[in-house]
Amino acid sequence: MLTHAITRLPGENFADGLTTANLGHPSYPLISQQHQAYRRALRDLGLDVTVLPAEPDYPDAYFVEDPAIVTPRLAVITRPGAPSRRGEGSTLEPVLKQFQPIAHIHAPGTVDGGDILMVEDHFFIGLSGRTNYAGAAQLTGLLSGEGYTTETIPVGAGLHLKSGVNYLGRHTLLVTKSLSSHPAFAGYKKIILDKDEEYAANTLWINDTLLMPKGFPKTRASLARLGMEIIELDVSEVRKMDGGLTCMSLRF
Repeated sequence: MLTHAITRLPGENFADGLTTANLGHPSYPLISQQHQAYRRALRDLGLDVTVLPAEPDYPDAYFVEDPAIVTPRLAVITRPGAPSRRGEGSTLEPVLKQFQPIAHIHAPGTVDGGDILMVEDHFFIGLSGRTNYAGAAQLTGLLSGEGYTTETIPVGAGLHLKSGVNYLGRHTLLVTKSLSSHPAFAGYKKIILDKDEEYAANTLWINDTLLMPKGFPKTRASLARLGMEIIELDVSEVRKMDGGLTCMSLRF
């Protein structure tokens, strides 16, 4: 049962952040509305939501999932793969240390939290353009010290591992076709996304409810068969910045 979430408001300069999406110029008033709806959904699911102020020096800082990883036993301040984001973690550390012991990823390692998928006591670590072997090795050492197991997964298409796979509880993964055949996922039930709805892979499982991006009817129909409540949220402006539902909060 998740009880807490940490979020950060998007800054007025959020559109200066990193993106490869080419989906048009994002709107600050609209992302503010969408972020508010996101926070409301988290609260409606019983989470105590901490809302941090925007960080103008870091336009991507509202994607709080990347500079930190929170487990039930440890919080890790990462070293993001994008140099412009190194420094975001220090703005989160004072908050996180109120809840968990803190560890750090150090150079030359890089880790983005978007590449880390926690499935019960096992962690899949995506090796991507943002998370390298050195960072994965450091994170493996930290997690194994807390009794967790880990496994690395090469990330092909998509920015992060969680751009292509997420855990829905009930030993079930929501996954793109390209990742579905990876041997690491062989023991799981899978809902495989249609090619034209792969963005919906970034669906968030919280307290037996699914938060999914709005506008993916085939994925919603597949998820409905799990029998959980489904909440659709409009994340059009976040998508323009290469982000999704998991990116905007740390949940524990």
